[in-house]
Amino acid sequence: MAKPNKKGPTKTVDIFCSSCRAPLFKYRKGGKGALVKCFIERISQDYTKQPCICPKCERPFARPAIIKGTAAYKMIGGKVTFK
Repeated sequence: MAKPNKKGPTKTVDIFCSSCRAPLFKYRKGGKGALVKCFIERISQDYTKQPCICPKCERPFARPAIIKGTAAYKMIGGKVTFK
C-alpha cells in the first residue's frame, strides 16, 4: 500500500475535545472533509499527556491504528471538533 505524503499539507487545524473543549492537537490536515484519522507524523503540536485520552475530561477520543503502513489515530465519531 502507498504511504501518506511525508511532507503533508501546510495548512494546520486545531483539534479540540467536543465535550470539554480542551485543545488536543495542532494537525496538518489535507482536504475539506471530516476528520476521520490523524497520522502521527503530521501532528505538529500534541497537548495530550496520554495518547488518545483527553487531558481535561480524561475520556478517550481516538484509537491507535496502522493505516497505509503508518501509525495513526482513528477518531471516534463525535468526540473531536476542529477549526
